[in-house]
Amino acid sequence: MIRRSAVLAVAVVLGATASRAETAALPVTEIASGIFVHNGVHEEASAANEDAIANVGFIIGDQAVAVIDPGGSFAEGSALRAAIRAQTDRPIRYVILTHVHPDHIFGAAAFRNDHPDFVGHAKLPGALAQRGDYYLRRLQNTLGEEASGTQIVPPTVLVSDTLDLDLGSRRLTLRAHGPAHTDNDLTIYDQKTRTLWLADLLFVDRIPVIDGSLLGWLKQLNELTTISADRAVPGHGPVSVSWPAAEEPEQRYLEAVAHDTRAAIKSGIGIANAYRQVANSERGKWLLFDEYHPRNVTASYKELEWE
Repeated sequence: MIRRSAVLAVAVVLGATASRAETAALPVTEIASGIFVHNGVHEEASAANEDAIANVGFIIGDQAVAVIDPGGSFAEGSALRAAIRAQTDRPIRYVILTHVHPDHIFGAAAFRNDHPDFVGHAKLPGALAQRGDYYLRRLQNTLGEEASGTQIVPPTVLVSDTLDLDLGSRRLTLRAHGPAHTDNDLTIYDQKTRTLWLADLLFVDRIPVIDGSLLGWLKQLNELTTISADRAVPGHGPVSVSWPAAEEPEQRYLEAVAHDTRAAIKSGIGIANAYRQVANSERGKWLLFDEYHPRNVTASYKELEWE
């Protein structure tokens, strides 16, 4: 009996330890009063990083909390929720899904029991219907057991233009953008601290990924740079950067892709070989260049071929 009790006690301790490990708070940095951001790693998704490769975080108001991108898996979402609870017990009223890519939104299921509004671009449901199942299968294949609990959570509140959210003495302005990084990008502006959360409309250090429209992205950047902000939060890169200075390398890259792709098309270079000629001046300036630059050139070629 004593031995059995000891075994049970050890099991309870081990179970509690495992539970604590599963819900350990995600490391976050407070970049401005009440704004916390986790710095995603510059890697491809893997079981080791639980797809925690994007900058995600939350904003605390006097009455409620808004999550901005719940992370890339249920595991990351749970850790982000633990980070919130380490800071406040105020209700999590909103989970904002900035766009369809799984590294930003596949942690949403971790917040279901909080019964928040899940907020997304008006085109996000269509993008999830088209790609969600594929993204989920790919994540499960990549992460294995670390993908456990990850589910597709569609938005319950849609943004087609702008939407203001009140967290209590703190107003967030959400804006839906035209095709750029994707066709369903949202940005968030915190009026209290003049912080512009750009998600994947801004890449810093890591190469931008074109999954919407090259020309549209350049147009959106021109509009976004007119916003007066004390800081910006990129989807990938440091948790806080100066605005609008931080967008200059991204704009340079996108403009180089546009210019050189047009030149390749004019010269009769086919789509399969265009990446060898396009924006080579940018090589060495971006992380994961070889992984994503050829795809960017292919997407740009298809867009510009018939302009």
